[in-house]
Amino acid sequence: MNLRRDEAGSLSVLTLSLVMIAIVLILGGGGVTSALVARMRLIDAADGAALSAANALADTAYTQGVGKEVPLSNGGVVAAARDYLATRPVPQDILTWTLEPQTGTPDGRTAVVAMSATVQIPLLSQVLDAFGGSVTVSVVSRARAVVR
Repeated sequence: MNLRRDEAGSLSVLTLSLVMIAIVLILGGGGVTSALVARMRLIDAADGAALSAANALADTAYTQGVGKEVPLSNGGVVAAARDYLATRPVPQDILTWTLEPQTGTPDGRTAVVAMSATVQIPLLSQVLDAFGGSVTVSVVSRARAVVR
């Protein structure tokens, strides 16, 4: 009979533990999904900026011609990417986005757009902010315009 009194309430502790684990899994899964969706939106913006930058002619194209590929300059790629992003609204789950210093052209033919964004994760952003952290997503997109 004493065993029953010692075990009283143990089912409540087990149930509470399982509920806490379920809540953590649900919030964690939702947070990861939200970050991945924000990353896809950032990739979309970076791809568009890279395509826009790949079509931006460098000044040398007017004096030396185009050749087989559109010649690019670092300044032209950065300016075209910045102009493209200025025309797009920032998605609602992205707080800020910025062009990274790697944006430019490594070889004069390929436009490279590197971006990073601070992502807002539903229900977890407040917890992360309380600990002084946030979720940052970074992407790199490349594009080249070929003349045919």
